[in-house]
Order: sequence, then structure tokens, then C-alpha cells
Amino acid sequence: MKFVLALAMLVAFTASASAQSFYIVQDAATKKCTVVTEKPTVTSMVVIGDTVYKTKTEAEAGLKTTTVCTQ
Repeated sequence: MKFVLALAMLVAFTASASAQSFYIVQDAATKKCTVVTEKPTVTSMVVIGDTVYKTKTEAEAGLKTTTVCTQ
């Protein structure tokens, strides 16, 4: 029974971690872009594009092809 409970907790934790989303955001003042895990709620950060990336690697690749960002 303890094993089943531990396995269920592990699966729940892993599922929530793998369901993470990544966004490319731009600082309105500096025009620098970064990859973040949460959609910003402040006006000083703007989401670039409408793509929600499933992995950080995909988001970083998208960041390299984004022309509005100064790097």
C-alpha cells in the first residue's frame, strides 16, 4: 500500500513538472528578451508572439529566431 501511494505521488509530481509552459517575453524598457515559465502579469514585460513552448529548448530556439529582441 505504501508503495502504491509513493508511486502515485511520484506520477503526480512528474506530470505537473512535464506540463510546464515556456514563453518568450521582452522587457519593455530594455527590449531584452528572455524565456520564462509563467505568462507575465505586469505591463513591464510583454509576451512575444502567441506561441506557448512545451520545452525550454524549443523556447530558446524560438528566441534565437525572434527579430524584435535585442540580444
